[in-house]
Amino acid sequence: MSTLQLFCRGRLSWGLLALSGIVLELAALFFQYAMDLSPCVMCIYVRVAVLGLILAGLIGMLQPKWWILRFVGLVAWVVSSIWGFSLAYELNNMQVNPLPFATCSFYPEFPNFMPLDVWLPSVFSPTGMCSDLPWTWLSVSMAQWMMVCFAIYAVIWLAMLVPSLKPAK
Repeated sequence: MSTLQLFCRGRLSWGLLALSGIVLELAALFFQYAMDLSPCVMCIYVRVAVLGLILAGLIGMLQPKWWILRFVGLVAWVVSSIWGFSLAYELNNMQVNPLPFATCSFYPEFPNFMPLDVWLPSVFSPTGMCSDLPWTWLSVSMAQWMMVCFAIYAVIWLAMLVPSLKPAK
């Protein structure tokens, strides 16, 4: 087996995916509580997409040698990456091209079986407006940085796809 195949079938690769998501979630909480930046509904949805990446990593870590768990982890990974990029892109459009009467909701719309804003309001309850642009670094907004992050996740997913699903020799 190639080195990349061995890496895809190891817990380290999936653990790095989960760890990177945890770091992003901790960064979001740092921005919210240490820097006093209020997250909007779209920011909360981006946090859920990052949570999907964490779960994908945990699923892959369960037993990375089993192709079915790798496959489920890969599907969760790509869905979270694409959905997160889409959310960050939409948020960026709201911030760059604010319309006077168009705004995002004040309340997240989670399914009844998973009310994250009720279960963990300190993490998943929005308090800001989507059109606000409270933080930039290197002239790049947080939404644009998240677009970069999710694009990187998607590229890494592409690099892992074939070796992960290729049968072992």
